[in-house]
This record gives sequence, structure tokens and C-alpha cells, in this order.
Amino acid sequence: MKEALSVLCLVILVSVSEAAVTKLRPGKFLRCLRSWPRPKNPITDDIFTADNKTTFLSSYLSYTKNKRFTSPNYKTLMAIVKAKHVSHIQATVVCAKSNGIQIRIRSGGHDYEGLSYISSVPFVILDMFNLRSITVDVPSKKAWVQAGATMGELYTKISAASRRLAFPAGVCSTVGAGGHISGGGYGNLMRKYGLTVDHVVDALLVDVNGKLLNRSTMGEDLFWAIRGSGGGSFGVILSWKINLVNVPKILTVFKVNKTLEQGGTDVLYKWQLVSSKLPESLFIRAMPQVVNKNITVLFYAQFLGRANDLVSIMKQSLPELGLKRKDCLEMSWLNTTLFWEDLTVSTPTSVLLDRPSKPEKFFKSKSDYVKKPIPKEGIKKLWEAMLKFPYGGVMDKIPANATPFPHRKGNLFKIQYYTAWFNAKATKGSLNVMKKLYKVAEPYVSSNPREAFLNYRDIDIGSNPSGQTNVDDAEIYGSKYFLGNLKRLMKVKAKYDPDNFFKNEQSIPPARVK
Repeated sequence: MKEALSVLCLVILVSVSEAAVTKLRPGKFLRCLRSWPRPKNPITDDIFTADNKTTFLSSYLSYTKNKRFTSPNYKTLMAIVKAKHVSHIQATVVCAKSNGIQIRIRSGGHDYEGLSYISSVPFVILDMFNLRSITVDVPSKKAWVQAGATMGELYTKISAASRRLAFPAGVCSTVGAGGHISGGGYGNLMRKYGLTVDHVVDALLVDVNGKLLNRSTMGEDLFWAIRGSGGGSFGVILSWKINLVNVPKILTVFKVNKTLEQGGTDVLYKWQLVSSKLPESLFIRAMPQVVNKNITVLFYAQFLGRANDLVSIMKQSLPELGLKRKDCLEMSWLNTTLFWEDLTVSTPTSVLLDRPSKPEKFFKSKSDYVKKPIPKEGIKKLWEAMLKFPYGGVMDKIPANATPFPHRKGNLFKIQYYTAWFNAKATKGSLNVMKKLYKVAEPYVSSNPREAFLNYRDIDIGSNPSGQTNVDDAEIYGSKYFLGNLKRLMKVKAKYDPDNFFKNEQSIPPARVK
């Protein structure tokens, strides 16, 4: 009974300590914003409220990617600030903190559970999409990219400066740099070069007091924390300074389909055994899916070299796939980004600059890490809605505590479970299917904890209410995302944001005082 009482008290103390910081003052918050003393960079025209529901709704939807979250809560969403200058970020942070308003930071709007733009307590959305400046310095092989730039814009800018440079990040061109990089984003250069966060050398961040900090002024502990923790627990990322990596002028890609009748199960099983041991320059992704009511496994690959060399490697390592020279396409690194989005070779690369204006579908995603090959009988249970990303290469060489992203050596591959639908009536059934699939996979994936990838946000693995943080609950989801790095992250949080101003349902809490 004494133990139960101490836990109850702890929860109350955590909640009270946060609530005591400020009292909720929605009206004063808006007045504070509108009177922010920056005449050269006025913020007034970039504040949107429900007073004009048409522009308010369009502003909300423009960077809402999941149709599950297309209805804003007019009772809790106080305003949307479309920041155009660092002072707009500073004003939003200072005014929100002093008036008890929660802040949600949205770069590209790809948070899978919508946590960058929804909350059940009064809050403001800080939209970063106008802050999209990119500068590339070829001689130093470095670039600065602001949080609101998309990966498509970054790739295009790098390629325009040099066809021999690239950045190891994701395959979705509309993802915002702020969230993608801070969460430990990965892509088809992962086995050769690691993750996005492995190439961040500096950053600009607005902290809880509204101060603009760089790596030198924020300190190495905070700089470590923002590279893989999602960033939003510690401040507002304005921009990243990144190292660029070398790529050949010509790369090779292929996409080969295998149905079950063509031995798809056997090829996938063999892929598990060899994909993490292939040359670092070769990345092969396996994607089982249902095509015309038949299960097909799609094998996508990218090779930092020419087609003939790739065919030779595949004949030795994965002859079961039956790769032929005619299956291969040679192209520039920029054009491979079109290939990974399933666009035709003739598609102009300018499409990478497109920004969708509204959500197109409902979707749900989950993730797992696999450390031992899944037996064939297990594969047959997991066919539908799986994406598999191979590990190995440089990922085995980077220590798990080098950044907050811990899922490195010891993993054969990561699984993404993904389902999408277009009718709202199918939501309940689709979410239930995902839960059943996740349950079926349990015997074959990591355990104690069952690991998960932060950028595939999954509210099912644990969460807190919008307005308070129970540390015990946070340790449940935090241990799955960050493993042994969670305690260090919590200590950094306690040092730089002790009152837990920057929070959401799956944020990192401050470490408890023992």
C-alpha cells in the first residue's frame, strides 16, 4: 500500500509541477503575439485564427498528411503561426510559454499520428514551411537546410550544385527536413553512409526561453539530444548544417516482382540471410503486397555503381531473384529519387519540388526490428502490408549511443507495417487489421523491449495525455524508441527544459529528482 501511495503522489507531483508554471491565458497569448516588437519582420499577417474559418481550415489542412486528423479542434487550437523569420519562432515560444499555451511544431506535416498539429489542450501550431532556405557549399561538401524545406527541395539543390554529392535521407520528397532529420531519418544510402543524424555537424535551435542557439552555444549534450530524439522535446529546430556524401555520376536501380508461384517466399527468406551482408554500396528493399488479390513481393534496389557490376553481385549473393541486365536502369542520383517514388523515367525532376495542398488518404503505420531470420512459416503469416529495410554495412559500425537513435548493430532489418484507405468508414476495420498483424509478428521480432522507429510514430506503443506527463508511461514508449539512450535524454531534458514546456503525447520527460 505504501508503494502504491508513493506512485500516486509522484503522478500528482509531476502534473502539478507542470501546471504551476503558468495559467492559461488564450486572449493574452494572441495579444502578446500581435504586439511582438519586431517592426522589420512583423508577425501579424502570419497569425491565423478561427475568426476566419475558411483560411484557418485551409492553413490547417495544407500540411496535414493523414486524413485521420483533418478536423481541427476549434476549442483547443488557438492559432496557426506561419513563421517567416526566426523572430516569429521566438515570439511564439515566449508568448505560448508565458500564457500556458502548448506549442506543436510542424515542418512537413508527416507525423504519422498527427502529433505535430493536434492536441486536446489549448495549443498553437508553429508552421515552419516558409523557412525553407538551402545553401550548398561544394568545396567543403556541406549544406545548411532550414526545417521547412522538403527533402525533394534539398535533393534538387544538392544535385544542381554537384552531381557527385548527395545526402543520405528518405525516399519521400515531401517530408520536411526538420522532423525527418531530427528523428533519425534513413533511406537507400543507409548501408553506405548511415542516417541523417550521422551527418549533422551544426544546428540552429530556439530554446525554451526564446534564445537562438547554435552547436557552440547550446552545448554538446543538447546537440547530441536533438539528433535522433525527434527534436520537438527540446526546442524548435530552425536549421541543420549537414555533411554531404560522395556518389558516382551513374547509379543503378532495379525493381523485380516475385509472386508466390514464382517462389516469392523462398526469395524473401534468402533475402533475410544476405541483405545485411551485401556490399555497403548495395541496398535492397523487400515489399510484400497484394496485387489483384495475389501476394507479390517487390524487390527494390539501388547500387552505387554500374549495372553489369550489380548483376554480377546478385548472381553470387541472391541468384534466386533471377536478376537480368534488362531489369536494371542506370541514372543519376537525383533521378533515383523519382524511381523510389514509383515515377516513370521520363518524369521531370521538377516534380520533387511539388507540395501537396491537402491530405489524400487515411493511413496507419507501425514498425519492428528483426534480429534473427523469420522462418518460412512465419513469413507466410506476415505477407500483407509489410515493408522491410535491410541493415548491415556502416549501420553495424556506428555505436548505439552515438546519437539518440539506438537501432544499429544486431538488426537484420526493420519492418514497416503500413495500410492506407480512402473511406472514413473503413478506419476502425483498418486499424484493427494493423493490430492483428502486429500481434502475429510478435514472436519473430525484437523483445524486452519490442523496439520501434520514432519516425514511424505509433501511439499504440504507449502515450501520455496532451497536457501532462507521467514519467512511468513515458518510459514505456521511450524505451522502445530510444532503448538505453532514454535516461541520458531525460537528463538533458531536465537541464534545458525542466518545466517540460516542449511536450506532446510521446515526448521525452525531464528526469525525476531522486
